Amino acid sequence: MTWLRRLEAWARKNPGKLDATVAVVLLVPMSILYGVSLFGDYTATYWVGLIATALLALAFSWRRTRPRRSLWITGGAGLIQAISLTVSQDGVDVSPLIFLVPVIAYSAVVYGQRQDAKWSVIWCIIGSVVGAYAGSSSYYEGLPVPNWRTFIAFMLFLAALCTVAIVSGYMVRARRLVRKALADRAERLEAEQEQERALAAADERRRIAREMHDVLAHSLSVVIAQADGGRYAAAANPEVATETLGTIASTSREALKEMRSLLGVLRTEDDDAAPKAPAPDLTQVTQLVQNVRASGLTLEHHEGGQPRRKLPPGAELAAYRAVQEALTNVLKHAGPNAQAALSMTWTPHGLNIEVADTGVGATTTDGLGRGQQGMRERVGLYGGTVDFRPGEVTGYTVHVFLPYEEI
Repeated sequence: MTWLRRLEAWARKNPGKLDATVAVVLLVPMSILYGVSLFGDYTATYWVGLIATALLALAFSWRRTRPRRSLWITGGAGLIQAISLTVSQDGVDVSPLIFLVPVIAYSAVVYGQRQDAKWSVIWCIIGSVVGAYAGSSSYYEGLPVPNWRTFIAFMLFLAALCTVAIVSGYMVRARRLVRKALADRAERLEAEQEQERALAAADERRRIAREMHDVLAHSLSVVIAQADGGRYAAAANPEVATETLGTIASTSREALKEMRSLLGVLRTEDDDAAPKAPAPDLTQVTQLVQNVRASGLTLEHHEGGQPRRKLPPGAELAAYRAVQEALTNVLKHAGPNAQAALSMTWTPHGLNIEVADTGVGATTTDGLGRGQQGMRERVGLYGGTVDFRPGEVTGYTVHVFLPYEEI
């Protein structure tokens, strides 16, 4: 059965070659039998019939690859033979491949364009009328006169054949178009799903990058500040070194805990489940302020305004990360002896956060770092705004607003 499968696969991939092979197989024996059946009485209609047979074989070989050309060749061959049979008194010598006409009409509907299908109907109507007239005519005083009963019966027979072929063609064409539409739709859906997966993956990468930046940047800034301060203070008071190392250890443990929680979402179900700490919110700002103060920064913290209301889900994490990033930038860029103030004010519309420092002011990279970019992205997800205002000489202010409802 292997050779049958190979033959089927070859026929599916090479429809034109298959039709050409069938056309040659039909043409050679049919032409020989056509000539033998006349017992050497080769009239003019015989040669016309032989030409029509060759044309029909050629049209059949093109029925799927060039359906429009195949249809017109078939129509031309039929008209030539019908005219020759009508004007000739030598008898009726019909091409033995005349049965291919309905097949070619069917193929023009299935494989051709919409205009080809219309022309197939027109050619079938013309062929039914002309063929019935040629087949039912007898000569009277040198003129072909049809037998009207035979003409009508013959025409209805040819019309029925053409109708079956064309209706079948339209049904198969409709099914092919539906299958093609479904295949195109499936491809579009697959492409859209792939695009959605890519966008989701990109969003997740950005989210993880923001989280890692916020955790590492803040924790390492505190660790560096403690290490630098403790190194100089330990010379005068060794007990300060012990306190400094304790702060470094506590900050490092907290950072490691957050990193494990963050990386835990990247594990598969087969991996060991990593402990996932709850996402930080505004209730942990006090602890964040204490850690920053422990690093040596003079920081004032004020919270007030209207009674607080519930922010959108995830907005408190964005607010916490905004405060964390702003204080981290103070530690990194404000310089020595800088002071900072954190103000959180609840208004009727949302939460205002302001972090101001008295440091060295803006630098050439302010506003270009990933931290501030991530802050804008986080706050923007919940309809909020972020404003960075460097002082005229010194100082830097970060203002964040998060509304109660997403805009």
